[in-house]
Amino acid sequence: MNYQESLAYLESLNIFGIKLGLERIQKLLARLELPQERYRTIHVTGTNGKGSVSAMLAGILRHSGIHTGFYSSPHLVSYTERIRVDGQAISEQEFADCLSSIKVYIDQMVADGEECPTQFEVLTALAFFYFAIKHVEYAVIEVGLGGLLDSTNVIVPEISVITNVTLEHADRCGGTLEGVAHHKAGIIKDDVPVVTAAKGIALDIIRQQAEEKNADLFVADEDFSAGFISYEGNFQRLEFSSGLLGALREPYTLHLLGKHQIENASVAIMAAKLIHNLDSRITNKTIDDALTLVSWPARFERADYAGQKIIIDGAHNPAGMTALRESLDLYYPAEERVLLLGILRDKDIDTMLDILLRPHDTVIVTVPHSDRASDPQLLAAKVAAHVQHVEALADNAEAMDRALELANGEKMLVMAGSLYLVGELRRLLWDKKGGDA
Repeated sequence: MNYQESLAYLESLNIFGIKLGLERIQKLLARLELPQERYRTIHVTGTNGKGSVSAMLAGILRHSGIHTGFYSSPHLVSYTERIRVDGQAISEQEFADCLSSIKVYIDQMVADGEECPTQFEVLTALAFFYFAIKHVEYAVIEVGLGGLLDSTNVIVPEISVITNVTLEHADRCGGTLEGVAHHKAGIIKDDVPVVTAAKGIALDIIRQQAEEKNADLFVADEDFSAGFISYEGNFQRLEFSSGLLGALREPYTLHLLGKHQIENASVAIMAAKLIHNLDSRITNKTIDDALTLVSWPARFERADYAGQKIIIDGAHNPAGMTALRESLDLYYPAEERVLLLGILRDKDIDTMLDILLRPHDTVIVTVPHSDRASDPQLLAAKVAAHVQHVEALADNAEAMDRALELANGEKMLVMAGSLYLVGELRRLLWDKKGGDA
């Protein structure tokens, strides 16, 4: 099949929805001769920050001369973004070719009376298969949803990372913060070290699981930490320290803005230093080189256009909105703001708006590309309780043009609320710039 045919096939798998569990993916991978066991892995989960930490770790491995795969989700524009080797996305033809090969085994499963894998399970198998074909040495694998029953949780990694735990996807992960934490802690394997920035009850659950699995646990602000030094342009300086690793305090330059990225960087640095024990190619210099160059689109991303200052951020839950608001207040405290927002209706919209909005902000509401998108008029009514000026424009392009008009090069333009939205807005913005996103 070609790429368009592969997309149509993936879309056909959507009828199976989201069904947590490992039996289907295990059976499919067994038919593919267990590609995920042909290289070392790092497994990353968390409510927020797992994509950024995964990108940092993949960059660190790559800049250390290690042949590296990286599997992430969701994508902003193209499915090919999810599967990368040495920083390069899988080509559309490679994607289609791999999916064609895997479909043969899926058809066999169905013919044998077994349950058809879901779309995410097939994408995960495709990533594992592709990394094996490319003979990667390491692959950084980002969890899709939760951890315990996520289809990525068939690997036995060299290290497990849990960035943080807040109440997200509770309907599929136990209904409570404790339930979510149990799902995140589900990636912990016997004797595999764990690095986490979780706190409170979630940390207690992770600590208990690590003890049961005889897994060494390294906790942010207990065993390691990082502090903000300064920022300039699109870079910020931070200082990492760990009493476990000696008394030194090491400065690093990070090419990701955002107050939350300091903590994310500390998690990635700690994980990299543990991997150094397995592979001496990872050094302080390769860590710094990677952090200086790392990029992760739509995560407090500066994307200025024609003299207009723009921040694109995929914040889509209360914790993400808190990180976005704190970062805006830290880096641009005096800037007036125009916000271009779209939020999915199953999110905690009221809390998100309470966190993000200030009374004098201007807001344009639009619609994310998802069947779960909130109605723009209903969202605008909620926004109106917080600010003096709000408009609703369902069409993304019209909404962005109006937001640019209102910002007028004088106010900061912030696009946020959903990765489904900001991916499309980012594509539209890059079309205006005449380049590729």
